[in-house]
Amino acid sequence: MSDNLLSNINNPTDLRQLDEAQLPQVAQELRNFIIDIVSVKEGHLGASLGVVELTIALHYVFDTPNDLLIWDVGHQAYGHKILTGRKEIFHTNRQLGGISGFPKRSESIYDAFGVGHSSTSISAALGMAIASNLKGDYDKQHIAVIGDSSIASGMAFEGLNHAGVTDANLLVILNDNAIGIDPSVGALKKYLTAVKEGKNPRQNNMIKSLNFDYSGPINGHDIFAVIKELKRLQKVKGPKFLHIITTKGKGLQQAEENQVKYHAPGKFDAITGEIHIKSDENLPPKYQDVFGLTVLDLAKKNKKIIGITPAMPSGSSLKFMMDALPKRAFDVGIAEQHAVTLAAGMATQGMVVFCNIYSTFLQRAYDQVIHDVALQNLPVIFCLDRAGLVGEDGATHHGVFDLAYLRCIPNIIIYSPLNEIGLQNILYTAQLGLNNPISIRYPRGRGVVADWQSKNFGKYDKIEIGKAICLQKGSKVAVLSNGTIGNNVTLAIAKMQHPETIAHYDFSFVKPLDESLLPVIFAKFETVITIEDGVIKGGFGGAIVEFACSHNYTSKIIILGIPDEFIEQGTVDELQQYCKIDVKSLEILFSNY
Repeated sequence: MSDNLLSNINNPTDLRQLDEAQLPQVAQELRNFIIDIVSVKEGHLGASLGVVELTIALHYVFDTPNDLLIWDVGHQAYGHKILTGRKEIFHTNRQLGGISGFPKRSESIYDAFGVGHSSTSISAALGMAIASNLKGDYDKQHIAVIGDSSIASGMAFEGLNHAGVTDANLLVILNDNAIGIDPSVGALKKYLTAVKEGKNPRQNNMIKSLNFDYSGPINGHDIFAVIKELKRLQKVKGPKFLHIITTKGKGLQQAEENQVKYHAPGKFDAITGEIHIKSDENLPPKYQDVFGLTVLDLAKKNKKIIGITPAMPSGSSLKFMMDALPKRAFDVGIAEQHAVTLAAGMATQGMVVFCNIYSTFLQRAYDQVIHDVALQNLPVIFCLDRAGLVGEDGATHHGVFDLAYLRCIPNIIIYSPLNEIGLQNILYTAQLGLNNPISIRYPRGRGVVADWQSKNFGKYDKIEIGKAICLQKGSKVAVLSNGTIGNNVTLAIAKMQHPETIAHYDFSFVKPLDESLLPVIFAKFETVITIEDGVIKGGFGGAIVEFACSHNYTSKIIILGIPDEFIEQGTVDELQQYCKIDVKSLEILFSNY
């Protein structure tokens, strides 16, 4: 092996100085670089390993950043970042003050479009291509790289449908590895499998029928074949579609063999690939597992219960129910809008539907929540995982808007459990039968009840809708918390010299508010502090201010939560400190009273 080539590549211009025969060596070095850093710093591994050859080929053939390259989602863009001037700072990936784990326009001129949620690349690239035509620039190339899970989403179809009737200089590259985070699902996946296996007649090609110049499938790890085809497509005008076959996790045996686990494996041994196991012993459960185990337990007893998730069976732990009761639990792929309206349709027929969507992804189905569920007052049970600050995935993934964007919708109940027991009890209560839709929001990560499974699992209490609870009496200040952030309040009060000055109330229900308890609180306390793991604008604190205003209460109200800005990446602890909702910040604030 000759000298390390990657060490001399600081941008694509450097890459293009190399002889084509040297590129397989660059691919090996780039893979090793990604593995070495992600093994220590953590991040999205498998997707980036799978597109190493494609990434090199794209920057080698096309004149980036003048030619515009758009990555869908961004899980697969680590190689792109390393080749485009961020090699020396790649070790800061996903860390506070470091580079984002996803493409970001403000970070680099090579990041043509910011991404984090899937299926946006075709629409964005088409918009750029049409703009280029309007400006008279007919030679500029516009490339969208999209995965087989992402292309099954409605928005991707909308983009393809429009592109096919334009003369836009657009190249869509389908990175087909048969997996997103979990294995791909649906009829399109079956179609692509048939194409790969040569079982689908070429005249049946659905992409060609949309007026795309279709080529492939080709081996995405044969860098010479990929470069040859990209050079040919460079000269073809109009919408083009290249189908390439790759292996997620390519180059690390364990990542190839266990693609779900190695999507984002945490810390692992860079040489052997073995994941460093963290002991779960005596730790509280993950909230997603409390959801998954509880819904399965309830579904065994209530035959009307259905589970739905848009492409997150492992992340939401609905997989427990999918494995045990496969006819009543559905992974619908990356299709949040469909998931919500599917749930609505089932609810009209008397089914009890748990629709589990990450908070940040429910944003993509906002109209369906309003129009198809709330307007018809259908009792769909939305379970919003990853609510609040999620940490290293940053601004595209924080689930901090749902309290605000749901609170303004009529008919909907909004509940944030304080802990695992609250979560299992609201799941139990919801399936007993509600007259309204309900949103149940809970965070990423572990809870606070170490022995939840042995002591609490399967033991249910019905929750009274709209009821708040006094957790601690106090003399000077009332703290009203919503959800699991209330545990920070409890810890902060416990550290105070005079904890008796602080009263603490758990307002798990943001809607309806406990309007029988609030007058008592406002009558007793001159200062009321609200705290939530969501945006201050329009959230829980805003609901309390609205109540006080409408009833002419004059107590001072302090609202704590996420400030009016997009919060970037960092650990949850670091981001809570930044937002001043961590234990230490709360202790200092409370001690002033």
